[in-house]
Amino acid sequence: MRSLLRGLALGLVLVGSAARAADTYEVDPVHSNVTFKIRHLISYVTGQFRDFNGTVELDLQDPTRSSVSFAIKAASLDTANSRRDDHLRSADFFDVQKYPEITFKSKRIARKSGSTYEVTGDLTLHGVTREITLAVDYLGTARDPWGNDRAGFSTSTKLDRKAYGIVWNQTLDAGGLLLGDEVEVTIALETVRKKPEPPAAGKAPGGS
Repeated sequence: MRSLLRGLALGLVLVGSAARAADTYEVDPVHSNVTFKIRHLISYVTGQFRDFNGTVELDLQDPTRSSVSFAIKAASLDTANSRRDDHLRSADFFDVQKYPEITFKSKRIARKSGSTYEVTGDLTLHGVTREITLAVDYLGTARDPWGNDRAGFSTSTKLDRKAYGIVWNQTLDAGGLLLGDEVEVTIALETVRKKPEPPAAGKAPGGS
């Protein structure tokens, strides 16, 4: 009987440890960025999204057991030209009134090499959801001067805008098209570990 009880106690400890293995890290938008680039005539137009948020459930012992959820406010795009930005927000492109958010939710993570992981998940853009795989560099963790634990990540990918129903273009007089179809997206995230909620007054941790 004593052996059985010890076994049950050990099992509960192991289960509790597994449940606590993943910590929640929230995106710090002040130290993160989401940028994009698309071909325009003989050069490129670059821009960024200024309003985004997300969380990473990070398992430091086994990052492949982690998960990520990320959302971008489409209307927050900024290419440093208000007239162009208004056009990009219109129904010709992002149609932000109808599709206000761009989201990504991971489904599985696999180690690729070193500190690079393949993160596969659903990207929803312009009302279209497609499964994509991102090569994500895990940049490590650090504690800032205020005692917050931070973790960094970065990724770059290329998306075919037509695959998401964004097809507007303009034919040039000399032939060819004004815009390219491929959009290069780069995301660099600094995240902060969410601190556990303090126990309610008058209650010991784990008490009733």
